[in-house]
Order: sequence, then structure tokens, then C-alpha cells
Amino acid sequence: MVGQMLMAGFRGFAVTPDSPIVRDIRERHLGGVILFDYDVAMNSPDRNIDSPAQVARLTADLAGYAAIPLLVAVDQEGGRVQRLKPGRGFAGSPSARELGTLDDAAIEAAGAEVGRTLRRAGFNLDFAPVADVDVDPDSPAIGRLGRSFSANPARVGQCAGLFLAGLASQGVTGCLKHFPGHGSAGTDSHLGVTDVTATWSRDELIPYRILINRGAARMIMTAHIFNARLDQDHPATLSRPVITGLLRQELGFDGVVVTDDLDMKAITDRYGRDAAIRLAIEAGADILLIGNNLTYDPDAVRLAHGRITAMVRDGIIAEARIRESFERILRLKQNLPE
Repeated sequence: MVGQMLMAGFRGFAVTPDSPIVRDIRERHLGGVILFDYDVAMNSPDRNIDSPAQVARLTADLAGYAAIPLLVAVDQEGGRVQRLKPGRGFAGSPSARELGTLDDAAIEAAGAEVGRTLRRAGFNLDFAPVADVDVDPDSPAIGRLGRSFSANPARVGQCAGLFLAGLASQGVTGCLKHFPGHGSAGTDSHLGVTDVTATWSRDELIPYRILINRGAARMIMTAHIFNARLDQDHPATLSRPVITGLLRQELGFDGVVVTDDLDMKAITDRYGRDAAIRLAIEAGADILLIGNNLTYDPDAVRLAHGRITAMVRDGIIAEARIRESFERILRLKQNLPE
């Protein structure tokens, strides 16, 4: 159950039975992997993605080692954020900002085209679409990169729903991000704590409310943003008032909650890995994402798995809490394509 709650990045264009990530899948039942096209820690374009044929082999090999179906994920939003790039032989796709100006059929078709690209390459999970509202067009992580569909929250909900439907038509699950809204952030949480206390509004919940009420949201990613009006102590990823209180109880979401990358500096600068893991689970997160890219440790999964197991053994985290997430993850995986 603990292994299913972890998703991790790794190095390499190919794997063997002795690869650390394969060891984690086989021995620790790692629930998911995430592929990147760039190795940040090494400042190198050589990571996991070289060509369509290579990626298809890699994802098939990884999935073949899993006793429980493996989530194989990538960030393929379109525009500035697409790991499968035309320069590597993949079909490119427009940014959310560009899609937001098109009609409904064109948006759903764009989602379907991304889904086709991902399915051919062996992915079943896309960390897209972005459900952030374009509150601040100069926001470094969202607005400036054209990652939001619109400044109108209802329009964001409509566009995100169409993109999700397009992905689903090709057998790919989409993941809304970044809850409870990153669009007003004046700084980038990759680089440190991002405080939106003065800029965030409840209108940023509207896209999530629309899609949860419609039953279209199956997975939601949290943001590493701090909002003292929601939680005076912790950023959203580590906040029980945000994940359990706001997302689950108020908005009624009972799908899978995945954290944004726990290696981002908004988390690592203030919390050690042990504290971040404990707080994220206590907050209500189901899958802990360890990108293993901003920094790299081949033993990251082993260490995280051991820490969670020890917390359960020592009574810090209840086994019932682990089982709750495990059951949500299995429900998601039961609907994955063959």
C-alpha cells in the first residue's frame, strides 16, 4: 500500500532488471513513474526522452515489471510545457492560452491529439490540463508561460473539461493542477515559498468546482503555495485545511490527490523530506510525487518507503489512513486502459 502512494522520476533512456527504478517497482510496488526530457540536476538534455520509439520501449519495459498497473506520467500541457517535443520527433501542441481562444471542438480535438501522442508513447497519465486562472498575466510560473486557458474562471473550467475529455477519448487520464490556484502567484514555487495570501480569491476554485460537480475530475495536483487565509502554518500541499477541508469536504472531491514535486524549493527550503512526507499524508494527499530531477538520489524511493512504513509502525500515521489512499489509487487504476 505504501509503494502505491509514491511516484518517482529516474535517470535513463532504458532500464534493465538491475536499474534502481525497476528495483523499486518490483520490490516496493512503486505506484508510478514520471518521465522528463531534461535532467535539471545535471543541466543536461539527456534524461528519459530521446525519440518516440525509444520512449515507447522504455514505458513498456517499466510497465512490464509492475504487479499492479503502473501510472506512467508526463507533463504534456502544450506550448512552453511539453516534455515530448517536436525536436525529439513528437507532435507539438498549442499552449492553454492559445487553446482558450478556440471553439469547443478545437479544444477537445487538441486534447485528443495530445492523448494520441501519449498513448503511442506508452503514457496513461498526463499532468494536464492546468486549471489555474490567469489572474496575473505576469505570474512567472503560469501567466508568463501561457499555461492558463483564460482570466475567466468559468471559461477555464470549460476548457479544462474539454481537454480532459480529449485525453480520455484516447485512454489517457488527465490531472487538474495546481489546487487551490496558482494563477495569482508572483513567484515560482520551484525556487522558494510562494505566498498568495494577498492575491488569491475563491474565484480560483470555480474551475475545480465545475469539474468535480460534473464528475470529470479524477486526479488533482496540489500547489506549493502558501495562503494564510486558508492555513496559517503550511503550504497547500502540506495543509489538511486545504486538501481535506476545502477540496474533499467543501468541494466534494473523492478522487486521487497528488502532490506537486516534493523536491521543489518551496518544500525543501523549509521542510525536511520526513516532515514533508508526514504532513502531506496527514493533509490527505494520496500520491507523493518525488521528481528526483531538481536533485537526484537513486535511493529516493527506498528511503521514502522506509520512512512511511516506520511512521505507520510507530503510530505516527494510522494504517487506516494509508489504506484510504491505497483504495482511491486502485479505483483510479481499475479504469486505466490495457
